[in-house]
Amino acid sequence: MQRAPRVVLAAALAVFSVAAFAQNGTKNSKKEDPNLRNVEGTVLGLDQKPVAKAIVQLKDARTVQVRSFVTQEDGKYHFAGLRTTNDYELQATLDDLKSATKRLSTFDNRKTATLVLQLEKK
Repeated sequence: MQRAPRVVLAAALAVFSVAAFAQNGTKNSKKEDPNLRNVEGTVLGLDQKPVAKAIVQLKDARTVQVRSFVTQEDGKYHFAGLRTTNDYELQATLDDLKSATKRLSTFDNRKTATLVLQLEKK
């Protein structure tokens, strides 16, 4: 009669082991790539308030590839999946307003850099 509890215990351990392995596999697949980073921030107008519909351009200094983002009502922008080995230049524009170009350097080791872009008259 003691065999039945052992079989139940062995089955329970097997199920627990499979569940733990599956959970660890899921966690490992969500690990962040240490070679990638993000940049985010806000575009501000002449009145120092966030600006909607500004165009933020991100230029990869190595490949010269340009990506764009149009800010929402809160003036925020976000670019993900940037190589840590590349420098990037960011600039915002809206109508006749333009921000100074800001640079995200390879020496900046933040996983997510935050850069505020201030619009000015051209």
